[in-house]
Amino acid sequence: MRDLPRQPRIAPLPASDGQRSLNIFGTLRHNRALYKAFLGLGGHLLGSEILPAREREIVILRTGRRAGSEYEFGQHTVIGRQAGLTDAEIAALAGDGDLPGDDGVLVAMVDELCADDVVFESTWQQLSARWNDEQLLELLLLAGFYRLVSGLLNSVGVTLEAGTPGWPDSTTGLRRAPREEQL
Repeated sequence: MRDLPRQPRIAPLPASDGQRSLNIFGTLRHNRALYKAFLGLGGHLLGSEILPAREREIVILRTGRRAGSEYEFGQHTVIGRQAGLTDAEIAALAGDGDLPGDDGVLVAMVDELCADDVVFESTWQQLSARWNDEQLLELLLLAGFYRLVSGLLNSVGVTLEAGTPGWPDSTTGLRRAPREEQL
């Protein structure tokens, strides 16, 4: 795995209202039309009630891990805890992904999409036994969107905000995002 940029390649712009915002949003503000579209789809995926928040966060965290995006994983560690994930579950998602039952099926879906760009038939059968077609589409777009986001974060070197967790302490050998404390 290659190293990430040590500092942002595109510096975040300040919010127009002077309020503090996440560095990902400040970075995207360089392209207003893209920023607006990004907020539309991202807002839908985060605010949708089609999937339970806990399941959504399993998919996002595992996608961030598979893409090697500490920024994504750190931001969604906070959201995942709010959605009911335990620190042990979050650590598993950063590691081998060994979660039981339906949670493990979500991990398998993400792992297969990230490795082969397809969900295997056996995993699809397990997914479709639990989630309906509307939810299945949401799961696939969720994984795809956050894989895209993770690639953006890694490539641009978006800085992890001070106080935001990164990888769990139990993980080793993973790429580290630039941090505000280091700049």
